[in-house]
Amino acid sequence: MSAGLQVAVVGGGIGGLATGLALHRHGIDVTVYEQAPALGEVGAGVQVTPNSLRLLDRFGLGEEVRRLGVELDRQRSMYYRMDGTPIAPVLTTDSTGHNSIYGIHRADLVDVLASGIPAGVVRTGHRCTGLRQSEDAVQLEFENGALVRADVVVAADGIHSSLQRHVVEPARPVDSGSVAYRGLLPAEEVPSWPTDRFELWMGAGKHLLVFPVRAGTLINYVGFVPSDVRAAESWSAPGDPAVLAAAFSGWDPRIQELLAAVRSTFWWGLYDREPLRRWTDGRVTLLGDAAHPMLPHLGQGANQSIEDAIALSIVLADATPETAPARLREYEALRHPRTTAVQAGARANGLRYDSRYEDLSVRDAELDSVRTFRLSLYDYDVERAALDARSALQTTAD
Repeated sequence: MSAGLQVAVVGGGIGGLATGLALHRHGIDVTVYEQAPALGEVGAGVQVTPNSLRLLDRFGLGEEVRRLGVELDRQRSMYYRMDGTPIAPVLTTDSTGHNSIYGIHRADLVDVLASGIPAGVVRTGHRCTGLRQSEDAVQLEFENGALVRADVVVAADGIHSSLQRHVVEPARPVDSGSVAYRGLLPAEEVPSWPTDRFELWMGAGKHLLVFPVRAGTLINYVGFVPSDVRAAESWSAPGDPAVLAAAFSGWDPRIQELLAAVRSTFWWGLYDREPLRRWTDGRVTLLGDAAHPMLPHLGQGANQSIEDAIALSIVLADATPETAPARLREYEALRHPRTTAVQAGARANGLRYDSRYEDLSVRDAELDSVRTFRLSLYDYDVERAALDARSALQTTAD
């Protein structure tokens, strides 16, 4: 247990709530500040992959993920060519075969995380407008007039982080040249569609993926298409279902059936960013999308945020206000290499899915060989890695 450490987490999304949960479980005095009047998430489906599911299991929250989500069938989840010809199965488990990928609604995952945090830890209606750091503390200023003093501030305020500039010069967004259309369909509106698997069609510079959420009652779809329009990085901008359907015209008839049922959709621009050169300045550190925004092509954004939270909680578990800045640097040293690799992997996977190859047999072979990289994602135990890193540093100090 930390000796009187006070931590303020700015941002009540998946990363911020996971951080509040993990720090509280280690006996740390933590408060999570969320700008919205209530917790909630825009967007649609996300995947909880084995590397974070095992962590949620240790907090006693894994069964709720399983109840609200859908285990993606390891035999039937598949990559396809444009015409529906199967290419290769999708890896949906870790090496043990016991930890699977679950499709879940973002709002449901937020609820699961919030359910593990005692009342009073999360404070909504707190939009952070300022930060001042001294040698021994950080003061946060909020739009509602509140002033908060903390020994450590964790900026978990997302891809448009307002606190990132207090730590490092923000990375410039690089337009990927693609936009994503996403939405949810009631499963009853497409009764022939399976509700137990992940499926992805690819070709001609675009791809479309589909998987179930909310115990199989909703079908989550995301279509990635090239665009000359510079779209906002927002999941709440209305899109045109006709444009989405036209983008995949002539593809697998199953896709035509699915997209014909879409009545409303949302779109957002896909922007890449180079890894930040640092995440930490003194008593302030970045976490989740504020630290390592990544393209969605590995389904790791939420999962890496949860890993961040666990790593940070272990590093700070026995920290004092005096040792906190050094511990934050340990957290960054542990997490930065892995998230940088995931960022690069997501970028490469997007190109692979969009079939930017002269010879598609090369793409198909890579889909099979990339299983090794996915296993390195899914088998990784950030809790064990953080404990080992702490032990090694303590041994060196002794």
